[in-house]
Amino acid sequence: MALPDIIPIEELFAPPARTAFSLSPDGMQTAHLASWRGRPNVRVEDVDRPENARWATRDPYGVERFLWTVDSRWLLYVRSGVGDRPQHLFRADPHAPHNEIVDLTPGPGTKVRGIHLPSDRMDRVILQVNMRNTAEYDLVELDIGTGRRSIIAKRFGSGPGWFRSRTGDLFRMTKTAEGDLLVSRRNRSRGTMKGLTVVDGRDRPLGPYPVQITPDGAGAWVGSDRGTDRTRLIRVDLRTREECEVDSHSVYDLDTRAQYSPGHPSPLILARGTGELLGARYLGERQVIHALDPGFAEVLENVAKLSDGDVGTISSDLAGRRWIVTFTHDRDPATYFYDRSTGESRVLSRSRQTLDPAELAPMRPVTITARDGLPLPACLTLPLGVEPVRLPTVLLVHGGRWWRDSWGFDPVVQLLANRGYAVLQVNARGSTGYGKTFTRAGTGRFAAKVHDDLVDGVRWAVDHGYADANRVAIMGTACGGYAALAAAASAPEVFAAAVDVDGTPDEVSQQAAEPRARPPVGPAAERIRTPWLLAREPGGPRAQLRTAQLVDSLRARGVPVEHLHIDNRGGPHSDLDSRIAVHAAVERFLAIHLSASSTR
Repeated sequence: MALPDIIPIEELFAPPARTAFSLSPDGMQTAHLASWRGRPNVRVEDVDRPENARWATRDPYGVERFLWTVDSRWLLYVRSGVGDRPQHLFRADPHAPHNEIVDLTPGPGTKVRGIHLPSDRMDRVILQVNMRNTAEYDLVELDIGTGRRSIIAKRFGSGPGWFRSRTGDLFRMTKTAEGDLLVSRRNRSRGTMKGLTVVDGRDRPLGPYPVQITPDGAGAWVGSDRGTDRTRLIRVDLRTREECEVDSHSVYDLDTRAQYSPGHPSPLILARGTGELLGARYLGERQVIHALDPGFAEVLENVAKLSDGDVGTISSDLAGRRWIVTFTHDRDPATYFYDRSTGESRVLSRSRQTLDPAELAPMRPVTITARDGLPLPACLTLPLGVEPVRLPTVLLVHGGRWWRDSWGFDPVVQLLANRGYAVLQVNARGSTGYGKTFTRAGTGRFAAKVHDDLVDGVRWAVDHGYADANRVAIMGTACGGYAALAAAASAPEVFAAAVDVDGTPDEVSQQAAEPRARPPVGPAAERIRTPWLLAREPGGPRAQLRTAQLVDSLRARGVPVEHLHIDNRGGPHSDLDSRIAVHAAVERFLAIHLSASSTR
């Protein structure tokens, strides 16, 4: 048996060639982001003549996001912004791409935040913008054709959490000092906001999620775990404050990853135009979607046949006839077109076109039993072309306290597997998505139970014969990177190497007020003897000093330490360049300390 050919790091981390597919409301055109002169721009294709493709934008700064107007007449887009660069809203003509691009929000320092296209006013767009005063964001209604503007509410703020119902009512969701969410409605005559109800936000640092006003403005769909261990979907009556269950799963939580990572789809699947609820998504080992509309149930059954992946974003034209659906997949994520009336389907794009799915390693959900009997969900990825016995292994710890690992394409996992490592990702207690009891079990016990779960994951891999006990590394980013540092301090006999990417001690201790217990770094750092790779952005003077002191202390005691500085200040490509540089260093570091060359 032999490992597949080496896949260059640049190919694994390269962004997809075509992304963010969107169907026009009339179902006649698709639009997506693709690279034009090295910057993301909007390209449009006719559904019935896909060969008739053209650039709708040629913005030298790139397009951050775009959307169709309700009547399919225009494309609106926000220019990519870096630092203090203005972020204006532009209008492009997808039917005549050589027509002039119109800046709808001109002015130095102008930045656009939230954007809403009211279905009952097809020629208007509502947005948060700081045109009147660059220090204040107003809520403004703008005529898309003429550019005329009228202020709905001054000093509205730049934060998210507002919604306009089909009846024209304006709602605002604001977080209270107790961490709950106050839902208010604007009085049209007075221009003031009146509180309607408070949604429980305990155990959720960013507040309850999702919170979606129903199309009629009479209620709100809310993700809630009140009275239950699982996050389920309820409806709150905004007049009586009565709650009723809309949908739930007996084992899984609603998939709330989009609250922390906007690249993930919303747990609520809504009908285009009407906003009616079509489905709700849950996430366990794999995703589960509950169809809440008979017509959507039929669509879901048919599109699920297109791929063995998990349905990601899914949307249709206004008629619900033509659909675009993306699939999450561990080796072959892709986007498809589907016509409900004809049954026609075709691939619009494979996200990783330069990669052969047959050369990528499958990710397998597994369950590990912790030393106290708690089941720990995990993912195991084994390299292709070698016997899965006593392999050099990397325990990859997810970043973010309110997060979890899940099945799907991960360039870091594929890089490690391609280089001959088994990769184990353990959702230790404290991870989200498995009920509030599981999440609470990690609170205040970072140094004990959470760390024990990670070590138990390694022992599981060794006991099952996958991992060589003498060749195990731990690696993580942010909080996961700090877990790697804590592991190097607390269990140096378990880990032959540790990789800490931007896991600053200051960051974790500042967040301890949640509270999560502080990992045993301080004096226990004196016990570190594990070779250590540290990749970190410069940070503030205090963070730089603490990092330098720790590195100097370890080196003085003869501990092999590689310190890599990350600089993401060099423009739009610097983040990608940094990721490539960091993981090239990781590859070299692990090859030295885990002797991976013996498996290549």
